[in-house]
Amino acid sequence: MARMTVRGSVLAIVAVVIAQVVWAGGVDTQEGADEVTLESVPPVVVKTVPEAGAAGIDPATKSIKVTFSKPMMDQSWSWSTASKETFPTLEGKPKYEADGKTCVVDVKLEAGKTYAVWLNSGKFRNFKDKEGRPAVPYLLVFKTGDAPAN
Repeated sequence: MARMTVRGSVLAIVAVVIAQVVWAGGVDTQEGADEVTLESVPPVVVKTVPEAGAAGIDPATKSIKVTFSKPMMDQSWSWSTASKETFPTLEGKPKYEADGKTCVVDVKLEAGKTYAVWLNSGKFRNFKDKEGRPAVPYLLVFKTGDAPAN
């Protein structure tokens, strides 16, 4: 069986998520909206640190950041497991930065490990914009590099 790269895995998962959205009839807009606008659509992930699909991430990295397309509801998030083995150890509660769009959680990472974190999922939908619309689910996958030699 061929080995799939981290980037290949991410692309495959993105394709599945897109297919699910299309199969479900598209992305819900605000009720009664006649047209799609930035205000009427749900928030989407526009940036992550570490970057999705990245390999060789420093295992000493202390936080994961996710930035959404619009201001989000404070104290509301869903950092969900793809699997117990691939979920990072969280240290403390998530919090939003001053921009209201970037959520940060402190983590403890291990060297040479692949991590996968759902930011919302089919079951958990607590990343919401200020109007209460859940963000489109996003799977963040990255791999840490080896521990530095002593």
